[in-house]
Amino acid sequence: MIFDSITQLNAEAAAGMVQGTLFAQVARKTEKTTKTGKPYLEVQFSDVGGTVTLKAWDNAPHHPAFRALNEGDTTALTARWQLGEYGMDAAEIDLRPLSPEEEEALLAGGVEMNRRQQADWQEIKGLVSSMADPRLVSLGLSFLESFEARFRRAAAARGYHHARRGGLVEHTAGVMRVAAALCTAYPQLNRDLLLAGALFHDCGKMWENPYPEKGLTMPYTDAGELLGHITLGIEVINRLWSRLMTPEQQAEWTNLVPASEQVRLHLLHLIAAHHGELEYGSPVVPKTPEALALNHADNMDAKMEMFRCTYESSPALSARIRQRKAPLPGNVVAPLPHFPQN
Repeated sequence: MIFDSITQLNAEAAAGMVQGTLFAQVARKTEKTTKTGKPYLEVQFSDVGGTVTLKAWDNAPHHPAFRALNEGDTTALTARWQLGEYGMDAAEIDLRPLSPEEEEALLAGGVEMNRRQQADWQEIKGLVSSMADPRLVSLGLSFLESFEARFRRAAAARGYHHARRGGLVEHTAGVMRVAAALCTAYPQLNRDLLLAGALFHDCGKMWENPYPEKGLTMPYTDAGELLGHITLGIEVINRLWSRLMTPEQQAEWTNLVPASEQVRLHLLHLIAAHHGELEYGSPVVPKTPEALALNHADNMDAKMEMFRCTYESSPALSARIRQRKAPLPGNVVAPLPHFPQN
């Protein structure tokens, strides 16, 4: 069989030894020695959803093939797989390079993740187009057109939630869905402003948590370290806004209420305040209902993803309880199933 992802491989191998092929990229190759001086290679392979680390002792049949690998190479690993006490074990390993079509599928994240991210991308575009304020619609569409490739491959975080290639699109779509639902529950909220804030709240992570065009390893960047995604996001909005506000466009929108400068300032406040607390990195605390709503929408989507990942990969403590994963406050219990609908 061909595994759709490392996540599927882990699930299959947890039940016992399984034969199959994994598509992956070499994230890191390290030469090591045991305490007794025996040399071996340790190679970390990655796909969009995770990593698996394999060793090649100097007398292993696959050692020459592992030694020939370079970081960034994409490969198909066929083996007998089994989860052992110290992680994934593989036997009778065979390697070959991926074809261009297979490499494209690897970077897309497997069938299920690719389907989910494609659906989220379309939903983001639909929610932007659903806004009534022409300034925010134009700003949102200009952003999606200008940064589509970079946006669609960035991660939403380096750990905890949506920490994968394409994770920023998944998280942004989730926050926009929560924001839209909050506007139904609280119609006094400015829906256009809140949706725009949800779209832009993490856009600076395109430089803080980027992925290269053909890579599955997230690098660190000077911009991300020196400025952070909130500062970068404010700069993105101001640059797009300046490009949008030509003299002709300003004249067309001069009589719109609220005034354009107020729209820009309130949107910038949402980006600046979306972490909710000064101690969590926001330069200001939420000072409008929309800013508070965005903070909670962001936190809600992140926490739901943390629960999903914990159910999927955390060790089982009992039939219905999984071991805690930070930053969740405790072990997680299987959710109550839905009552059947007639």
